[in-house]
Order: sequence, then C-alpha cells, then structure tokens
Amino acid sequence: MTQEELAKRADYGRGGAVSISRIESGLISPGGHRLAAIALALQLTPEQLKEQAEHRTRALAHQRGQRPAKLRDQVAETKRRHAEITEKAAQRSKITQEHGEAFNRVHDVVRDEFFMRFVELAKSISGAPEPEIPSEEESESEPPTAIRIEAMSAGIANAIRGAAAGGVAGAAVGGAAAYGAFTAAALFGTASTGAAISTLAGVAATNATLALLGGGTLAAGGAGMAGGILLLTGMVAAPVAALAAAGFYVVKQRRNKKEEERLRIQVEAAEAALNLSQRGFDTMVEVLSRATAIMEYVEVHGTHALEKWRVSLPPEPRDWESLGPEGRERYKEFLTVAGCFLAASIINVPALLTATLDDLREMDKVIDETLRYADRTIKSIV
Repeated sequence: MTQEELAKRADYGRGGAVSISRIESGLISPGGHRLAAIALALQLTPEQLKEQAEHRTRALAHQRGQRPAKLRDQVAETKRRHAEITEKAAQRSKITQEHGEAFNRVHDVVRDEFFMRFVELAKSISGAPEPEIPSEEESESEPPTAIRIEAMSAGIANAIRGAAAGGVAGAAVGGAAAYGAFTAAALFGTASTGAAISTLAGVAATNATLALLGGGTLAAGGAGMAGGILLLTGMVAAPVAALAAAGFYVVKQRRNKKEEERLRIQVEAAEAALNLSQRGFDTMVEVLSRATAIMEYVEVHGTHALEKWRVSLPPEPRDWESLGPEGRERYKEFLTVAGCFLAASIINVPALLTATLDDLREMDKVIDETLRYADRTIKSIV
C-alpha cells in the first residue's frame, strides 16, 4: 500500500500522503481518531497497531543502545545521530511554518470578511438589548466551554455597543489594528460580565490552562494562535540549539575520546529534549489543523450567511425592532459564531510547547472541548 493509498483509506484530506510520511518518519504522532482510522485501514485494531509500534520502537532503541567499541565507529555513530536530530528539528520547523501560515491566512480572511464586517453591521443597529450574561445557575448546569463562549459573545456585544458610541477603533483604521483594539475591549468586557473567571480560564483547572485566554492574537500584539511563526519555529528547534556550539567537533575528520564523549553527551541531551517535547509538538500541530478547518468553514459558509443577512436588513438608520424576529435571531446567532471564532483564535499555542506533561494533558482537554464545541456550534448556525 502506498502512502497515498493509506492516506485515502484513513480519510486524510488533501496532502494526506505527506502526513503519513511524517508519521512514518516519527516527525508527528497521530491523535486518537487518526490512529483509529489508520489502524482500520491496515485491518488492525488501534491496540494492535500500538502494540506493534511499541515493539518496533523498543527494537530500534535496543539497536541504538549498542555502542560501537572502536573510536572511529563511535564517531560515525555520533555524526549520524547528530544529523538525524538536526534534520528532525528542521522538519519540525517546516511543519510548524506550514500549519501556522495556513491558519494565519484563513484567520485574517475571516477576521476581515466575517468578524469585523459583522461588527460594522451590528454597530448600525440601535437599541439592541443588553447581552445575556450567564448566571451562576447556568455556570453550574451548562458545560464550561458553552459558558465561556457565551461570555465571549456577551463581551463582543458589549464592545459593539461601545464601538457604536465611538469608544472602540473602527474598521477605518485597518482590519488588523481594528481587530486588535476590538478584541481587547471584547475580552475585557468578557472578564467583566460577572461570570466566574475560572470558567473563562479552563474550568478552574490549573494555572497552565490560563494560557487558553492568555496569549492574545497577533493583531492584539500577543503571541497567541495566529502569532509568531518565527517564535514557534524557534521553539521547536530549541532542543538542537546547544549542538550548534558542538558542530565544530562534528565536521572534524579526527577527534579524541574526550571530544567524542563531550559531543555524545550533547547529542543524547538533544535527543531526550526532542522526545520530551514530542507530545506538545503533536498537540500543537493537531490544534492548528483543527482550528484552521473551523476557520475555513466560516470563511466559506459564515461569510455567505452574513452577506444574506446584510441584504435582508432594513435601510439605515435601523433599530432593533425593525429587524423583525428572524433578523434579530440571526444577530444573536452571528454573535455566537463570533464568540466561537474568538475562542478558537486566542489559544496560546506556544504554551503547548513548553508545558509539563501534566499541564499539557489538562490544556489539551480544555482546548479539545473548546474546538469541538466551536465546530459543532458554528455548523449548526451557518
């Protein structure tokens, strides 16, 4: 079976063969649903596939653990491992850049063509009611993710009211700048709605989950989901940074036992660091991929639905009552979509690369719930 055939049978989309190749090379690890799809394509259960993979990993590790006796062979082995680490770090940076740029592109389109366009339309409607703030009872009965996004939608509505009064930068100053000013006001309003900050910050789990709302977007000047491709690529390559200083010894044709030992220790430390960060890297790739798919859906369907609503609006000046029941309902639905978009936009991806395994598991759980809810809610509305 070719990589293309396996990707097709495992329901990978466009470019799926590249993903299969990267899994085979150990550059990325598939998430649970991807692993199950690959196992099914190979006529195995996920448990059988895991068992075979673990057996193969142990066998390879045993081979690598057999250190050559001669210095010449030790030098060749260390060079080979050094080259593998360098190549893996370079591939990680490439993967990060590909996913980051794909997200940035669609994020910016949705920001300008849906989010800011809805804000401008909403500002033209006078008399819109105060946003409904999740109550304490709702906070206890509804899923925390739903409460968090409802609070974000309420914050956006409050910011729209402020923008209509001239208090927030408008689209005239440029999409990115206006979005940065607007989302800052919207998030501040969200935190001021009275909903417990703990529900906004990841179900009161650990301080690490505050990263869910901690990064901000590139437009807002932060290093969140859309921010800092250079930052991300630098972070994924960080485990091999220490090897740069040791590079001199790699290219030397001859070296003594002391030099060989020094480089071997650095190579092993870099290998361990890469292995330790693999889970965070895999999570980052999965999050970027899923968030991009959500944005692409809004780009196609959300912008179309918004344009239909715009055409149906009464001429300006317009007020809340003039929208009619259907128009008022669409306003509320678009607020919800905007809240989902914002929640998916501000996930602090760099935090995934530096979190401990315990914190990463908690962050992964919160982010997964957020993206699942956003995807399901958006598709039910547009």
